Amino acid sequence: MPPLPSLVLAMLSIQGGAAFAKSLFPALGPFGTTALRVGLAAALLFAVFRPSLRRLTRADWAVIVPYGAALGLMNLTFYASLKYLPLGLAVTFEFVGPLLLSLALSRRALDFVWVALAALGIVLIAPHGGEGSLSLPGVALALTAGGLWAGYIVAGGAVARRVPGTAGVVAGMTVAALIVLPFGLGQAGAGLLHPQLLLAGLAVAVLSSALPYTLEMRALRAIPTHVFGVLMSLEPALAALSGLLFLGERLTALQVAALLCVVVASAGISLTGKSVHAKPEPVS
Repeated sequence: MPPLPSLVLAMLSIQGGAAFAKSLFPALGPFGTTALRVGLAAALLFAVFRPSLRRLTRADWAVIVPYGAALGLMNLTFYASLKYLPLGLAVTFEFVGPLLLSLALSRRALDFVWVALAALGIVLIAPHGGEGSLSLPGVALALTAGGLWAGYIVAGGAVARRVPGTAGVVAGMTVAALIVLPFGLGQAGAGLLHPQLLLAGLAVAVLSSALPYTLEMRALRAIPTHVFGVLMSLEPALAALSGLLFLGERLTALQVAALLCVVVASAGISLTGKSVHAKPEPVS
C-alpha cells in the first residue's frame, strides 16, 4: 500500500479502535477498558519481541518508569474523558498537549500564531453553560491526557536515547499495565476475565496499536517527518468521523469549526516548527 493511504488507514484504525473501546464502557467502564487494552498490548509485546528485561540497569529503569507512568495515566485519563465527551472533541482537547510542547521547542514567531489559532478553537468549544454545554470533568480529563501525552513524548525520547532496541518500549508498556490494572480491577472486577470481553479488548489493542504501528512504520520510511506531522493533524477530524459513524455522536457547527482550528494549527506548527506528534500507542 502507498505510504499516504497507509498513514490515513492507521489513523482511522486508531480512532475506530477508540470508538469500539467506548462501546465497551457499559460492561467494563473506562478504567476496565483501559486495563484490558494496555494489559493485552503488553502481553503482545512480550510475545512478539521477547526482550530480556533482566539486562536493564537501575539507570535504565529510571527513564523507563516515567515513560510507562505517562503512558498508563494518559490512557486512563483519555478513556475517562470519553465517558463525558464525544470522541472528536476529546481528541481535540488532547491535542493541546503536543501543540504546547511544539511551541516550547520552537523558536519561530509564526508558531505562536498557530497556538493562538488552537486556543481560539478551545475557547469555541469550552463549556459556556446552557444547552449543549460540555462537561467540565470531561474537558479537564482530556486536557490532562494531552499534558501526559507531551510528557510521554519527552520521556519516550529519553528512553530511546538510553535503551536500544525494543526492550525500553516493552518495559514501559509493562509499567503502564501495572499502573492501570488496579484501576481496571476496581471498576470492572472479574469482568476483565470474561472471554467475550477479553476478545473485545484484544481487538481494541490490535486496532489501536498493532495495526496502525505497522502501517505508520511503513509510511515513515517513504515520507518526510514534517509531512507525517501534517497528516497526523487530521486525527481530531477522523476521531469526529469515527464518533459519528460508530457511536452516533454529532457535533454542532461551532464544535466542528473549533475542531478545524485545532487541525489547522497542528498542521501549521508541523510545517513551520518542530513536529512532536508521537503516537500515544508506541507499539504492540
